[in-house]
Amino acid sequence: MPGSEDEEQTLSPELISRLNELQKGEITEYHIYRRLAAVQKDPHNREVLLRMADEEHSHYLLLKRYTGKDPNPDWLRVWIYSVTAGLFGLTFGVKLMEKRENEAIDSYGEIARTIPEAEHVLSQEEEHEMAIVGMLDEKSLRYIGSLVLGINDALVEFTGSLAGFTLALQNTRIIAAVGLIMGIAAALSMGASEYLSQKSEMSGNNPYTAALYTGAAYMVTVIILILPFLLMTSPISAYAITLASAIIIIVLFTFYTAVAKDLPFWRRFIEMAAISLGIAAISFAIGILVRVYLNVQI
Repeated sequence: MPGSEDEEQTLSPELISRLNELQKGEITEYHIYRRLAAVQKDPHNREVLLRMADEEHSHYLLLKRYTGKDPNPDWLRVWIYSVTAGLFGLTFGVKLMEKRENEAIDSYGEIARTIPEAEHVLSQEEEHEMAIVGMLDEKSLRYIGSLVLGINDALVEFTGSLAGFTLALQNTRIIAAVGLIMGIAAALSMGASEYLSQKSEMSGNNPYTAALYTGAAYMVTVIILILPFLLMTSPISAYAITLASAIIIIVLFTFYTAVAKDLPFWRRFIEMAAISLGIAAISFAIGILVRVYLNVQI
């Protein structure tokens, strides 16, 4: 009989320690899924999350038969994932947590050689990801293409434009003013273009919503890139901070899309960074040429 005293004595201390860690992880994930389910308005999403919570709890009870312990959940982790899902969406929060569970899947695969019941746990853990894929339908993911368009265009255009302005104008207030005027006009233009694109493609997305996502993403990115020029007097220092901000935006957004859409992180990050920084370098050189050959003095 599994979990009997005789069988427990055959388990090594190392295995018992791993079972304790897995048990703590299962009860933690049970509470995470329960919390996420409690705030879901979509009945289907809530039902699947509760089913996944029940599975995690059954795994916890199975492991308890071998460890004989009742570990407390990692409440900090429960809080972090609950807040993450609230800020960045259910899909991102749950998929980020499921990526962590890949380690648990490997552990269950090894433990199944000693505890056959772990094979059932392993199959349920592997089913979780498929359940998530079929479960979630968030507006932010349906309009992820519009967000990508707005953020990527703003990064490419403004890291380049600000590089040229920095060398040609060499006055942070003027650079910020010119950049802001360009940014507002470009955000409105991008939003209008996305509206027309969505309307002509008949993609199923609301053209007004798509336009709002694109224009807002563009404008927010522009404000972040221009902000150093409003706060500093040295144009070179301000532009250095702008470049650092652009890299941070690329890292964060690439990480978000990589997790939420199951895309490769490094390839997309290198591609976006190379395009933005490459255009910035070219624009920087153009700024030097404009200043020297057109004798721009401000």
